[in-house]
Amino acid sequence: MTLKTFLRAFGILAVILTLIPLIAADYWWIRMFDYPHIQLTLLTLAALAAYFLRFEIKSWRDYAFVGVLLICFLYQFVKIMPYTPLVPLEVGEPSENVDENSGFTLLTSNVLEKNKEYQKVIAEVQSIDPDMVVFTETDGIWLNEIEGALASEFPYRVNIPIHNTYGMLLFSQLKLINPEKRFIVDDSIPSIHTEVELRNGKRFRLHAVHPTPPMPQENPSSTDRDAELMKVALETRDSELPVIVVGDFNDVAWSQTTTLFKNVGELLDVRVGRSLYNTFDATSFIMRWSLDQIFVSEEWRVHEIHAGEDVGSDHFPFYAKLYLQPELAEEQKPEPATEEQLKTAREQIREEKQEPKNN
Repeated sequence: MTLKTFLRAFGILAVILTLIPLIAADYWWIRMFDYPHIQLTLLTLAALAAYFLRFEIKSWRDYAFVGVLLICFLYQFVKIMPYTPLVPLEVGEPSENVDENSGFTLLTSNVLEKNKEYQKVIAEVQSIDPDMVVFTETDGIWLNEIEGALASEFPYRVNIPIHNTYGMLLFSQLKLINPEKRFIVDDSIPSIHTEVELRNGKRFRLHAVHPTPPMPQENPSSTDRDAELMKVALETRDSELPVIVVGDFNDVAWSQTTTLFKNVGELLDVRVGRSLYNTFDATSFIMRWSLDQIFVSEEWRVHEIHAGEDVGSDHFPFYAKLYLQPELAEEQKPEPATEEQLKTAREQIREEKQEPKNN
């Protein structure tokens, strides 16, 4: 096979991979192509560069190939561009005179249940010294290890240790008010919902989630994941308190589902205008995506966010320092959800209720 033939074959493949996520179906083998926009952007750019450097553009076939590949590149790039400094910040920075007691630090960490590097996770928490930590994939062993090392530092805790990779722990230095353990779409997939009181006495609503991914060995469709996120989104849009939604979404920030969740919930993405902060897969240098999310309502400001260090998991921890400044909310109001978006969200919830469970 010649280089030109190879590049043209790659161009056809790029078109197919670009079009697959546009199919309105929730099968795992379709939804998995929501993920690799970063990789496809770089690959299509490399193919374009190779074609221009190696060959003269003469025939209609050359023009057609370059045109199609350029369209694919632009489509892929537009998907990830919001997660670069090329666009304005979606969640602005706090004002210079911000009250320190209106802020707090939040860490979310998928520890990987089979990971035995307990001390690495504990050391990362102690190094960052957050006010709140959401741990996911935590079973009874992880609870014992984390609680034994950190209980004195975090007087408020919600523990849901489960040996199915969906256990969840919430450790907090801030007061938790009426915390709830919920199983929104499945009695084995927990989430945590609570009011939190900041040091200045102001309160906000926290939702910690870890929906199941669309994978053949776990759940062949994205129905459960999508429905759980839509139920939380409908709750956040009706909240009278400022809101934060945090956790391992098992979905990238730019996917159809996460975008709909954000629009319906009328939330803002702390990543937009900053960077990708890819947290998964920590074991791969190339195949990495932003699966761990922090979404906030318009009352919040971001002082700092970053991905954490390697803790032996397939996820890096994800950290944010946030300030509650409702007086600045009008500067970054999210666009209201459309009737069509609300209709789609409710349809996804209905689909989950109609889907048979394998319990």
